Amino acid sequence: MHICHVNLASGFSGGERQTLTLIKQQLAMGYRLTVVVNPKSQLADEIRALEQCQLVLCKHYTRRHERSITATCDLVHVHEGRAIYWALLQRLLHNVPYIVTRRIDNPLKKKWLSQLAYRKASALVGLSSEIIHQLEKHYPDAKLVKIPSSPVTYPVSQDKVEKIKAQFHRKFLVIHAANMYAHKGFDVTIKAARLLANTSPNIQFCLLGDGKEREALELQAKGLSNVHFAGKQTNMGDWFAAADLLVHPSYSEGLGSVILEAMAAGLPVVATRAGGIPDIIEHGVTGHLIEPGNANQLAQRIEDITQQDALQAHLIAGSQQQAVTCDISQTALTYQTLYQKIITELR
Repeated sequence: MHICHVNLASGFSGGERQTLTLIKQQLAMGYRLTVVVNPKSQLADEIRALEQCQLVLCKHYTRRHERSITATCDLVHVHEGRAIYWALLQRLLHNVPYIVTRRIDNPLKKKWLSQLAYRKASALVGLSSEIIHQLEKHYPDAKLVKIPSSPVTYPVSQDKVEKIKAQFHRKFLVIHAANMYAHKGFDVTIKAARLLANTSPNIQFCLLGDGKEREALELQAKGLSNVHFAGKQTNMGDWFAAADLLVHPSYSEGLGSVILEAMAAGLPVVATRAGGIPDIIEHGVTGHLIEPGNANQLAQRIEDITQQDALQAHLIAGSQQQAVTCDISQTALTYQTLYQKIITELR
């Protein structure tokens, strides 16, 4: 089977890491792969290092539409918003079918080009029930399939883990890792930290990430010694190994790939009942859920976990079991079934 993956994002965040994880698994399964990526993205370097893939560098969705790129491809697999237009043009120019994986739970665009691109897709994949719900409202006749993200695994340097632990010696380390956008709920984490500052001085919050909200967040955290801004991290495996708990109090979330990554690494998680998060967190079993924006609930759940070893062990066991169900080996097989069904139907 020959699949063409397309991701034209210029950055290298969760969606790009998940794209790369699927590509690596498919190579191990014997796929032929063409990968169309933005030359500004780290993803281009990662694909180049794999060697087995045909790499196509593309700065904009209007470019690189030579017939030869997809001439032997069975299907195009789209992984982000701009890439869907590239796939649409390949469909119109060369009659190559495509599927779309949608990772965010935002309302869909009503622009005519976006609507055409979604309608022309052979299948629409949503990472969570909430994303499927959004797709169903706009495209009720489309083939809709729910396939969750798979946790990305990161290398761990024991030396770096020990340095992190030494920096926060004797502290219960709570991490919140995400790009610092307003919907990621860093303000809730800071409010929870303020509530716990005096009653639980052993709890230390580390905010891992950067973005346009950082300056405002630093002002909100002014005077709090239990909040540390660590900036954007590339060594998440070390932080997962050093931390005691992940919090992710987003106001909206497609699924929450960092949640799955933390689960796979053996961390308990407290997150919000928002977007697709309830698909992977069963309250009290695979983690704890709070209401969006509720800092009091977040502070209480954190305190409960720090004080109850049995609860912590229970949540870790549940979270690791959940991560296994989303392993890339299972996800890749689900995609393979979808690919084969579409290819067969179009013959």
